[in-house]
Amino acid sequence: MKDVFKQLWKDKFARAALIVLGLIYLALFLADFIAPYTKDFSDRTMAYVPPSKIFTIDENGKFSKPYTYNYRRDFDGENLKIIYSLDRSQKHYLKFFAQGEPYKFLGLIPMKRHLVTTDADGRLFLLGTDINGRDVFSRLLFGGRISMTIGFLALFVLFPIGLLYGGISGYFGGKVDTIMMRFAEAIMSIPSFYLLIILASVLPSGMTSIQRFMLIVIILALVGWAGFARVVRGMVLSVKNQEFVQAARSIGQSRLGIILKHILPQTTSFVIVAMTLSVPSYILSESGLSFLGLGIQQPDASWGNMLKEAQEFTNIISRPWLLTPGFLIFVAVLAFNLIGDTIRDVLDPKNKVR
Repeated sequence: MKDVFKQLWKDKFARAALIVLGLIYLALFLADFIAPYTKDFSDRTMAYVPPSKIFTIDENGKFSKPYTYNYRRDFDGENLKIIYSLDRSQKHYLKFFAQGEPYKFLGLIPMKRHLVTTDADGRLFLLGTDINGRDVFSRLLFGGRISMTIGFLALFVLFPIGLLYGGISGYFGGKVDTIMMRFAEAIMSIPSFYLLIILASVLPSGMTSIQRFMLIVIILALVGWAGFARVVRGMVLSVKNQEFVQAARSIGQSRLGIILKHILPQTTSFVIVAMTLSVPSYILSESGLSFLGLGIQQPDASWGNMLKEAQEFTNIISRPWLLTPGFLIFVAVLAFNLIGDTIRDVLDPKNKVR
């Protein structure tokens, strides 16, 4: 694994992807501290407020401590819409590592200190607000915890099932192989996203956020295991008659022991590549379900349900900050794909390392 990481670090695109993902996951881990507001913050009088403008030069042209102005809300009677303008009557200076709204770090440790905040009367919306007056930047951090971890959790459910299923099918062969593969192919014949929608749509209402989150993880795993098991089965067929397997049989080792200890470890390279390349698809699947209202539900945040507000053309034009979750999904998917492609090149002897 050290050699694989060295090769990854040598590739400039993979290195950039690793750095980007590292920064994203660090920010998500520290979301409670970095976010100016808690995940439950809402001020409906501040719906669709533009991103706060931060100034470092005052009205006299001199450098100043960073400060911002609140937005003043007015009604445009001619165009029948609400407009926001800067209220320059009072400056609100930014405070770093200062006391702010109380929260529990990782849901465990009571804290009040935030990376950046303002005074009690000030409002700091780094990426504006949504229709309910919730800070988009804070929700991006909390929502990213769901969108960027749900794929990994699904893989930890999916891969053991796929490995064992494909291993048993390939090793035993014959009727066992035929029956198991026909079942897997039946699952694969159903378009995966439609299957996701069907399964997600029958989730009972009234579930807690954690219950819905775990059920979506299970649904993602149920949809994805069959294709993975089919590939593993093919790899098992190619190694089950090799000498080291026959030696294990000759000393009386059990069939399950041979599969687990001798055959499946031969698929390690494929598993590493497959896991890395599978994460983006699960990020997109969760985002798609939440966008359609079948995944994570409001008021809990995920990048998918946050992006739902940006489906209206008027919001895209007049409130472009609502597209930020889509940009982060794009960056995360691209980074995982770059890393996965590089790992595949490193582990595949037929390919030259870039």
